[in-house]
Amino acid sequence: MSARAASAVLFVVVGLACQEVGASLAYLLFPAMGPLGMVMLRLVFSAVILLAIARPRMRGYRRADWWAVVQFGAVLALMNGLFYLALERLPLGVTVTIEVLGPLTLSIVASRRTSAWPWSLLWAALAFVGVLALGGGGWDRLDPLGVLLALGAAASWAFYILSSARVGAAFPRLDGLALAMTVGALLSLPFGILNAGGALLRIDLVALGAAVAVLSSTIPYALELISLRRLPASAFAVLMSLAPATAALAGFILLGQHLAWLEIVGIGLVVVASIGAVRAAGRAPEVAEPVG
Repeated sequence: MSARAASAVLFVVVGLACQEVGASLAYLLFPAMGPLGMVMLRLVFSAVILLAIARPRMRGYRRADWWAVVQFGAVLALMNGLFYLALERLPLGVTVTIEVLGPLTLSIVASRRTSAWPWSLLWAALAFVGVLALGGGGWDRLDPLGVLLALGAAASWAFYILSSARVGAAFPRLDGLALAMTVGALLSLPFGILNAGGALLRIDLVALGAAVAVLSSTIPYALELISLRRLPASAFAVLMSLAPATAALAGFILLGQHLAWLEIVGIGLVVVASIGAVRAAGRAPEVAEPVG
């Protein structure tokens, strides 16, 4: 592996670590800010940072382009809201593992008309077994509402990928993301204010919310952009499939969330299924490219 590729792999790993540290910090702030308060702070600060960096051009776009931005922003707000609400009830590793089923399903569907389809069915079955194992021998150990919220976040992540592709095709650089993040921040405001209440008047908590935004969004986005210039998209996607494992590790180290051995096996199976599905979709670029 060249030094350029090795540095890209390191950037991806650091980005994943930052995301999970940010999620852990958000979890620790839930008692004070509430999950929806944290969503609001993350989206607001992320929007401010992205607008300052991108300085998006506002003219020259069609009505359909702006509608795509609004849809993308709504999906961003929904995905983050459902994820944090699920994280309030489930361990971090389990939450991320269930959430990653969204892009995993999308990858499997993307390869349905190719020679990789039989392999995709195998990855789907493996992921299904992994999800069953997440119960650690009994789904009664997991909060049912938390599981439903995480599944909602998974579906939202799939729509996020599709929306991102449409906006990315219509807007240059980070312009579309910055505008969509602004829409998401505005949509999250009433829910976040109601959930956080008087905690928003505490400068220390607001500053920690800004740190969550930087760790969960700004740093990972920047490192991912650099990595995508140095790695093939398929290799990048495989590395991103490691998110459930890094989340489980962060939950254990930072939050003291111990997992049963069957849950660890389940996370491992979903990671393997994600890597397999990404590789299968990568063999069908004519179908997979519009997704990512």
